[in-house]
Amino acid sequence: MLIKSRTVPRELKIYQLLNSRKKLLENERKHLYTLQKGYEGEVLFDSMTSSIQTDCLILNDLLLPQNKNTFQIDSLIIIPEKIYLIEVKNFEGDYFYEHDRLYTRIPPESEVTNPLIQLNRSESLFRQLLQKLGYNVPIQSIVVFVNPEFTLYQAPINKTFLYPGQINRFLQSFHSTSSRLENNHKTLADQLKSLHIPDAPFYLPPSYQFDELRKGIPCFFCGAFGATTKGAYSYCVVCDKKERMDTRILRSVDQFTILFPGLTITTKRIHDWSNGEFGKRVIRRVLQKHLSVKGIRKWSYYEFD
Repeated sequence: MLIKSRTVPRELKIYQLLNSRKKLLENERKHLYTLQKGYEGEVLFDSMTSSIQTDCLILNDLLLPQNKNTFQIDSLIIIPEKIYLIEVKNFEGDYFYEHDRLYTRIPPESEVTNPLIQLNRSESLFRQLLQKLGYNVPIQSIVVFVNPEFTLYQAPINKTFLYPGQINRFLQSFHSTSSRLENNHKTLADQLKSLHIPDAPFYLPPSYQFDELRKGIPCFFCGAFGATTKGAYSYCVVCDKKERMDTRILRSVDQFTILFPGLTITTKRIHDWSNGEFGKRVIRRVLQKHLSVKGIRKWSYYEFD
């Protein structure tokens, strides 16, 4: 049973939005690629765990507090006998393992962060959190490599690594248990979900200003800017797919709030942000219909409920 689903990380959303509205620096493009690749790997693993038919509880994408620290868990699977703490990696290509370090094999060889370092930290903090909550449950931590194009040379057999060809067997092994989950398992899952911190407290997005970003509303389907409006629908000038006008405006508002959480939502700002694609009267009608109005007259602004 899925208790907590995965959402697109806020940092990734910001980088994706900025990439469509400004020219990112080389290091910023590389970071966007890393974020995107990691998220795709996590979503791939989610699709695999969704096929589990046995009695288990799954929590994805947890950020938990413990003793003035935070730690992240890609996937947590609770079965009657133990808890699996899983770190998902979407590495692609050839790597080799040497002296507890992980390297890319393609010259020039370069060291990458050993995922066991983060996993060991997360396991330690998670065990402390469980004790704090009054639970004493065995934990098994695993690094799962999901990309079928990944190869690790000199792979140590004593490390908790799970390779692409082993994932199905790992998930099938859950079906061999005859034990059933009890109420305390569900209580623990609910407690962990309630402790989840929605946004990572520390990350450094690229520097950007409102005036330097491209204005307009990118197509939901192909990402192109520009549309024609006919009745209640907007039609992309590139792929010609249609989208309800209200939906398009609200999507623009959502992107504005992601990039500029400190700015209030006003008719003028959304009109400027949308590059005048819709008139202020239309925008005002949509905002009044779907958001809460604050203030009065020319000082009015809008908030999501």
